[in-house]
Amino acid sequence: MSYTDQPVPTPKPLPVPGESQLLSALRDHPDDYALFLDIDGTLLDLAEVPDAIVVPPSLPAELDALSQKLGGALALVTGRGLEYASALFAPFPFPIAGLHGAELRWPGGDITRAEATPAFEQLKRDLRDATKDLVGVLIEDKGAAVAAHYRLAPEKQTELEPVMQAFLAAAGPNWTLQRGKMVLEIRPASADKGRAVEAFLARPPFSGRRPITIGDDVTDEAMFRVANQRGGHSIRVGQPHQETEASMILPAASALRELIARLAV
Repeated sequence: MSYTDQPVPTPKPLPVPGESQLLSALRDHPDDYALFLDIDGTLLDLAEVPDAIVVPPSLPAELDALSQKLGGALALVTGRGLEYASALFAPFPFPIAGLHGAELRWPGGDITRAEATPAFEQLKRDLRDATKDLVGVLIEDKGAAVAAHYRLAPEKQTELEPVMQAFLAAAGPNWTLQRGKMVLEIRPASADKGRAVEAFLARPPFSGRRPITIGDDVTDEAMFRVANQRGGHSIRVGQPHQETEASMILPAASALRELIARLAV
């Protein structure tokens, strides 16, 4: 059975959080919370191709203002590579978990990361060759991960699935296949967004705070679980089409940006 043929459970309706609830949590009790934000589809609107996303000019400074109000307890948690994510929000050096946590920039700027082996570098080249005839499928080299995007050709998913499964098997047990919105990604098995959130929460200025995690995709479910377990808030951007660990929704990335703008003043 292909991935597209698998039965999808009917999602439970989620309450839309009143802006006053999130505003009061972050504005009135800034020392109690740590904020963890996905990027694509959460802070930024999704685009047809990965490099076409647009960062609103005011957003980096607004995030920095909010981070200062939270005592620095704001981090970006993304499937993007660390350097790419950092460039999006320059010049502000936010703590970042890149590649779902395989790369971490800690408060203060120290970086730890998984490195791509020579064998994995060859695998990425071979994957590009193997998919060159799948018109509309884009291969994104992320360093220690590789993603196949099919947003431009959704009908190619059924052909792409077995290709990615075969390359996952070739990569070996230290890698896993991550599914997202119109993307299949081979990434280090040791990394997920929940572990990244836990890693940040173990260090100042995040330690001792309740996490608020905000994301839009299945890749964000792991950090939703952490927020729920630690008495925080888990918020999905956009109505999910399958079961989710999130307890609330925001209707769109634009709604989150409006909230951040209000908190930044």
